[in-house]
Amino acid sequence: MKPYQIGIDLGGTKTETILFNPAGEELHRTRVPTPRNEDKAKNYHAILDTVHRLILDTAKQIPATGKYTVGIGIPGTINRDTHLVQNANTTSLRGRPFKSDLEKRLNGKISMENDANCFTLAESVAGAAKAYGIVLGIIMGTGCGGGICIQGNIHTGSQNIAGEIGHFSMDPKGPRCWCGNRGCIETKLSGTGVENAFYEKFNARLRMTDIVQGYRNNDSRCVKVFLRFLEDFGRCIGGLISILDPDAIVLGGGLSNIEELYDQGVEKVRHYAFHEHVQTPILKNSFGDSAGVYGAAWIGTGEHVA
Repeated sequence: MKPYQIGIDLGGTKTETILFNPAGEELHRTRVPTPRNEDKAKNYHAILDTVHRLILDTAKQIPATGKYTVGIGIPGTINRDTHLVQNANTTSLRGRPFKSDLEKRLNGKISMENDANCFTLAESVAGAAKAYGIVLGIIMGTGCGGGICIQGNIHTGSQNIAGEIGHFSMDPKGPRCWCGNRGCIETKLSGTGVENAFYEKFNARLRMTDIVQGYRNNDSRCVKVFLRFLEDFGRCIGGLISILDPDAIVLGGGLSNIEELYDQGVEKVRHYAFHEHVQTPILKNSFGDSAGVYGAAWIGTGEHVA
């Protein structure tokens, strides 16, 4: 019999857990705020405590003799040589043995993957892109990340960084990214990046939702910034199609709800992709912000007894 499956999606502001029974039915779900402390050491241990407690509390929902697996999606990846977290937006995780520390507490093995990989897996296996072989998942929210699934399997690459589109530098004269480079895709296709672009141009702060609404209301400032965003979207996604030529692209994150991406944005993509008649489907996700926790549960390994 298949084991129960526990999934954890560790986000910047919230951490979500889910439990599936052996038949794949959802039994339990909860969300808690992700700890945020300016002291990185304290924040790391607070996150470790929170995730450990969530796993134990969720395991209480499983029958006494039931076996279960644990999968966790994090905003970063595990370096295969050092086994430490790398490239994490949650900076307190960087350089930390997060997976090993949790395994010691649980006295068993767990799986840990990049959150964008978990998103892409969920949408490839059972979501918007389930009919496609090679799928590029792109999350556009506070930041920008990506993942690649091939025939329903996560493609991680030899250095565990496959799909990290957010830190492809496309504009050497662009804004400085937190990674140290300039003009990364994340500075162009994230809510933070667009809001910063508005501030740089007009010396005023406006939220991404207000910029989108201002564009629709024909506010001249919002029109300029939003059209730049659509142009950047086309250049970035068109270039990625030219490199990977996926069967489909699925969009996630808050910006995936911008309807203009699926008509005006697609036209820009067709302009920049290296093909006369690009037909690559650009799909809106099916699972919303739950995709990550579904994917996390489905990557789970290890056999724990509740």
